[in-house]
Amino acid sequence: MFGIIRPCRHRLSEGMRAEWMAHLCGLCLTLRGDHGQFARIATNYDGLIISVLVEAQSPRSEGANSWRRTAGPCPLRGMRTASVAKGEGARLAASVSLVLASAKMRDHVADGDGMLARRPVAAAARKVAAKWDRAGARTGSDLGFDTSVLVEAVERQSGIEALAGIGTPLLEVTEPTETATAAAFGYTAVLAGRPENRAPLEEAGRLFGRLAHLLDAVEDLAEDAEAGAWNPIAATGTDLAEARRLCDDAAHGVRLALREVEFGSKGQGRLAHLLLVHELERAVDRAFGTSGCGHRNRQGADGHQEHQGAFGHQEHQGAFGPPPVMPPGAPPEPPRQGRRRGLLAGCAVWSALFCTCQVCCSGEYNDPWDGEKREGWCHKCDCCDNCGDCGNCCDCCDCCGKCCEGCDCGCDC
Repeated sequence: MFGIIRPCRHRLSEGMRAEWMAHLCGLCLTLRGDHGQFARIATNYDGLIISVLVEAQSPRSEGANSWRRTAGPCPLRGMRTASVAKGEGARLAASVSLVLASAKMRDHVADGDGMLARRPVAAAARKVAAKWDRAGARTGSDLGFDTSVLVEAVERQSGIEALAGIGTPLLEVTEPTETATAAAFGYTAVLAGRPENRAPLEEAGRLFGRLAHLLDAVEDLAEDAEAGAWNPIAATGTDLAEARRLCDDAAHGVRLALREVEFGSKGQGRLAHLLLVHELERAVDRAFGTSGCGHRNRQGADGHQEHQGAFGHQEHQGAFGPPPVMPPGAPPEPPRQGRRRGLLAGCAVWSALFCTCQVCCSGEYNDPWDGEKREGWCHKCDCCDNCGDCGNCCDCCDCCGKCCEGCDCGCDC
């Protein structure tokens, strides 16, 4: 999976941000606990959706605590504890993330990207990829999920790319990714005990995989052209207008498929809806250099001309935006007011924050001494970059996290 869903912290309510970070931290810590520290680099934004879907479908008869545990201090959280996701959802997310990360690593080795053009580095990368394949398969087997469908899809990808040329339908190139993500999304219904959800979730996963592949290709198009690297859009001779149409159709298909999914108690599917409907549409806008809430008409903050997109008026912004360097650092829960560290303890935590770049790059972090929220010096999110200030992004409410006022998606959260 690729990191195409990157929600801006200003678009998330406190509760939705806490939920999102709980799944992100839960995936990271599950990778560490099951596969060692180095496996944590396979943590990605999209992998946590697997964990979100399992939890959203599962009955909570045992209480919310059955899906959470308290994690120890971490530099990415300002050295504070947090409530993080646990259980089968986090483990399935870890399994899928490892297998697909190993595939991406082998793809980079085959392309000779960067340092991987050197034989010793490439050989080491292949060993890591093989280790992750085995680790992901073990975890998947424990959960009853056969990761071979992911591996086979990835192996087909290189053959399809080798035969692709001008005139090849772009969707032939995205098929292996679609197959892999469909299997992963569909199995969340099995783990959650909701077999009736498997078909619509497989459809949502298939279209999500298509989007992940296409948006990754769009964002890399200029860089690949400069480096002479293979890119599916350039290789098949597809123009950006057609690629955008395919992406808009896929995003709309995910929205429709998600409507057929039965979640747990009322409100339990809010985060899944937020990520797979609202943030997915924003990911399309971001990749193609457009922005907008997608639910209403609005005037551009700087007078740029707006155009009508598939899901509403959007403001033209130009070139492709860069991917984030690290996950947002917003704390998964409000800081505990009144708790203060001593001079030495506070200095030690400050040192950790500086060493991990949190003071500079984090969206938000807790002050080591007084627990108050602080904002990273250099942090900017896509929401504020495009709109000038958060008030221009949209009128916010607490329906699907935020940004749902006037939404026509029919959600009842």
